[in-house]
Parts: sequence; C-alpha cells; structure tokens
Amino acid sequence: MTDDTLEYAFYEAVSDSVTSETLSQEKNAAVLTQLHRIIRHQLLSARFQPIIQMHSGEILGYEGLIRGPSDSALHSPLNLFKAAAEHHLTVTVEHLCRRIVLEQFAALNLPGKLFLNVSPECLLQRDAKHGETLDYIHELGINPQRVIIELTEYQPTHDYSLLREAVLHYRNMGFEIAIDDLGEGFSSLRLWSELKPEYVKIDMHFIQGIDLDPVKMQFVRSIQSIAEQCGTHVVAEGIETQAELIAIRDLGVSCGQGYHIARPHATPDKAISANVAKLLSGHLSNGKLRQNARFEPESTIEKILKTPITVRSSMLNNEVDALFLRDPKLQIIPIVDDGIAIGLINRYHMIDCFARPFQRELYGKKACTVFMEALPIIVDKNTSMQEVSHIIVEANPDQLINGIIITDQGQYLGLGTGPDLMREITQMQIKAARYANPLTQLPGNVPINEHIDELLQKHTSFVACYCDLDHFKPFNDMYGYRRGDDIIQMTGEVLMQHCDAQHDFIGHIGGDDFIILFQSSDWEQRCQAILENFASAIQDFYSHEDKAHGGYLSEDRQGKKVFHPLVSLSLGVVKSRPQQYYSHHQISIAASDAKKQAKKIHGNSLFIDRRSETEANSLQK
Repeated sequence: MTDDTLEYAFYEAVSDSVTSETLSQEKNAAVLTQLHRIIRHQLLSARFQPIIQMHSGEILGYEGLIRGPSDSALHSPLNLFKAAAEHHLTVTVEHLCRRIVLEQFAALNLPGKLFLNVSPECLLQRDAKHGETLDYIHELGINPQRVIIELTEYQPTHDYSLLREAVLHYRNMGFEIAIDDLGEGFSSLRLWSELKPEYVKIDMHFIQGIDLDPVKMQFVRSIQSIAEQCGTHVVAEGIETQAELIAIRDLGVSCGQGYHIARPHATPDKAISANVAKLLSGHLSNGKLRQNARFEPESTIEKILKTPITVRSSMLNNEVDALFLRDPKLQIIPIVDDGIAIGLINRYHMIDCFARPFQRELYGKKACTVFMEALPIIVDKNTSMQEVSHIIVEANPDQLINGIIITDQGQYLGLGTGPDLMREITQMQIKAARYANPLTQLPGNVPINEHIDELLQKHTSFVACYCDLDHFKPFNDMYGYRRGDDIIQMTGEVLMQHCDAQHDFIGHIGGDDFIILFQSSDWEQRCQAILENFASAIQDFYSHEDKAHGGYLSEDRQGKKVFHPLVSLSLGVVKSRPQQYYSHHQISIAASDAKKQAKKIHGNSLFIDRRSETEANSLQK
C-alpha cells in the first residue's frame, strides 16, 4: 500500500467518524427540540391501570402512567425519561407528568387512590419540599389522603437520611408511600427498611410464571409474611395469566395489578370484569391450607454459620472503615469482647455516616461502638431455622439486613446472613412442597415420619392424633370424587383452625387420613373443638332430606338398597413420653390402634389410649 493510499484511507476513516459524530449531534438536537416542544405545549397524556384488592375484587386505586405524543419517538415513557435524563430535564419532565396525571385523574372522577410515580431525585428537589404538588392537588379538589407517592428508582439512592426526611415531610402533608419494583431496584429492600412504606410493589419478574416456579412462590410468600408483620400492603404487579392470578390470590397477597386484570387505558373501567371477579371469589380452601401448612425443618441455624472478621469495642472508627475499604465484600463486622458479642457494624451505615460533612473528623478517632447496632438478633446454634424465621418476621427489617449472631451457650460462634437464611428456608420449603399432599398441600408421609423421629430423638413429649373419616367411600361413590375432595379439603381446614401453628404439626397421610402431632397442653379441648366444628361443617355437603334422615340410601354392588350414615370423624389419640417409643413405625402402629377403637364409637368420636398412663402409674407404685 502506497503512502497516498494510506493517507486516503486515513482521510476516509476520519471523515466517517466526523460524519457519525455530526449525525449523532443532529439526532440529539432533534430529540432536545422534541422535548422542549412537549414541555412547552404539554403534549403528554395519561393512562390509568387499576390496582385491585385481591380478597374482594374491589378497585383500590389506579397507577397513573404517562405517554408522549403518538407520532413521536418519545411516545414510550422509557424513551421519554431516557431523553430527559440525557438532557438534564428529568425533574422538569417529571413535574409535567405529575401535573398531567393529576389533572386527568380528577377530570375522570376515578374512584379510590392514585399511585403517582415519583423518583427519589425529584422528591428531594427544593420545590417538592415547598408543597408545589400539595398546592396543585388542592386546586384540583383531590384529598391528599387519596394520593400514594410511588417511589421509582431510575438511579441508585445514596442519601437515605435525606430521603427519609423528604418522605416524612410528604406523610405530614397526608400522602402515603409506596415502593415500586421490590426485588429489582438498586436498593429496594433497604428503602423498605428505611422508609417503612404503606405499600410495596413486587417486581413483575417474580410474578410472571409464579404458578410454575416454587422459588418465585416462596419469594412472594416470604415478602407477604414480612409485610404482614410490618403493616405493609403488598401489590403484585405484572399479573398476565389466569394461573398467575389464582396463585397470587391463594398466597393471600393484598393487591394485584396487571394485564389479566385490566390494561392501562385513558378512560379505565371503574369495576373489574365479571371473569376476574369470579376467579377471585372462587374456592380458597386450598390456598388457605397452603399458607398455613407448617413444615418443620431439620436444619438449625448453625448450618449457615460464617466466621467473618471480628473487632473489639475499643477499635477506632477509622480502623474499622479501613477494614471495609480493604475488603469490598465485607458487609458486616461483629463486635466481640472476650467471647461475648455486643453488637454489629453495618458497612453501608458506616460509609453513609462518614460521607456526611465533618462526620469523619468528629467520630473517626472514637470507639466503633458509636456506629454499632447494639440490639442484634442473637440465637443459639441449636435454634431451628423455623424458629429463627419467626424471630426475623417479628423483628425490625433492619435486623434481617444486618444478620444474626450465632452463639454456643452464650459464647460468640459466628454470623448468619439474611440472604443465607432466606435461601435455606426457601430450599426447605421447596423440599417440603415436593412431599406435600397435592390436594391439601399439607405435609405427606416423608415429612410426617421425619418430624416424629425428630421429636423422639429430642425426647420431647407429644400427643399423636390419628384422624380418619367414617363412611367416606359410599359418599364418594354416591356424590362423586369432586365432592369427596371438597370434604377432604374442608377436614384439613378444620384441623388447621384448631391447632397452634407454633407448636402442633398436621400431616395428610393420604386419602381421608390425617395425623396431628400435638405439643399444645390443651390438646384434648382442641380435639373436642375439631369434632364439633366438623359435625357442623359436614352438614353443608348434604341435602335437607339426607340431613333430616341422618343419612341416605344407595345401592351396593349387589344392587341392594343400603343406608349410609352421614360422614363423621374419628380421632384416635396416643401419648408419647420420653423414651417410651423409639421410631415413627411404633407411633404409627399405636395411633392406628387408637383410631380403630375410635371408629367403633358411633358418630364423631374421640378415643384416648390411656394404657401408657396406667403402665406409668403401676411402675411408680
């Protein structure tokens, strides 16, 4: 290649680069012109998507969404806000969007609340603090208590204390707060902990296909459980199929939103469709059982034990900060003096504090207890995962982020993190679901046997109650298996209602057989309440004539008319004291014998095998 050729090629490359840069500049100039035109002439329109209350089907309110001009590349809200960010017009565009949404919400006279999208960046602006939105809402005649500020993260949030202050300011003006896309954003879990919103919206990733994905199911179940303890309403967004709607309904999630309920519309309906209403009012017993089913894990908290670096309470904050800077993966440092854990230091809390003016100068040479979480969750290494999960649910959400200190007879052993705990519990729930009865979702034979063996190994006293339906097969043959399944589900519900979820275990052996492992001291009263409740509930499955006669006539296999009594429930009880039984096989045989005795008694019956008590008394004499 000659020098002339090289020079020409270089010229062409430079020329192409200049042309590309020129085109890019022209494109940016055109976009900026469109943005200014949209802002100047307010060329935006609102769409409203209903958010419903899952238990009733009533519309809680509407999320206000925005659209650009239909003939513009900025019609999509994603393109609109991307262009606004690139030209430093985010706050201006967002204020305009807010105004358009509020105006059209008022003009349509829509019922319920308005979920109004606001970025943390906009919430922290000076004019936001001076009540511009509140003044405009009053102009339109909207009560601030009907407006929910829905925080949407377009970029990471760092100044949590300032954001918390802004949220408090809005709350004092009468607004409620929602966090959007929980599980997707940069720091949504911490936002939940810091801001304590009235609503959290679960990112649609965890909703779409939830009926086919046990991990997504467990994630949503965990979030719902935490929300119930925090007094927060959960909104499942992105519900696009009937199966997803049913799954969300059965999990007990408060609110729902998505295309299967209703699409965003300029003039939305003020009530949900008949089809959605019918689904929401459907049979919920299976969902209730699934929610309340208790699967006792085998693992203790020691399984997730980690041993991060520890420091003494006398270490200076500058030294602790240096440890965090040296190891980017280090999130929590336990403070331990002479084997006793006295607190935790959270990486983000310390960095956040040091980022403020003069904080490093004021506190850098002071003891690290200044930034310490002084009331961490502390549990013994033998505490079960189930017990720890209950402690976490009742605790402050911050403590889930900070982790759990694990001890051995009071001496510090190590740390368990919140994500590890949730991952382990999720895996245990998946395992339990694998062995659950498909009809009731109660634990099946494998977890039943494991639970009995665990109680025996721990030398725990308990009462095994074998529950069996009488005259069930003739009913099934007469009325059909679907009605038979309804009776089995009803039986499971009755058992659940009269057991203590913290102490008692209910398993579905199969067919019409159940077992309860009572550790509640008032187990006998609970058994009597079960029988009374069942006797009342079973009446709903028969005609007035059958109830009046106490049964019904049907033909047996020989064609003869045979009278069958109403289905009843027999409970056979056997008590297990320490070192009396040694395996689930022995318990199974003893409980089956007690059940056979109960079935000899007419109607709903309870038989308690008291032979073990007699033998124990005779040995004492």
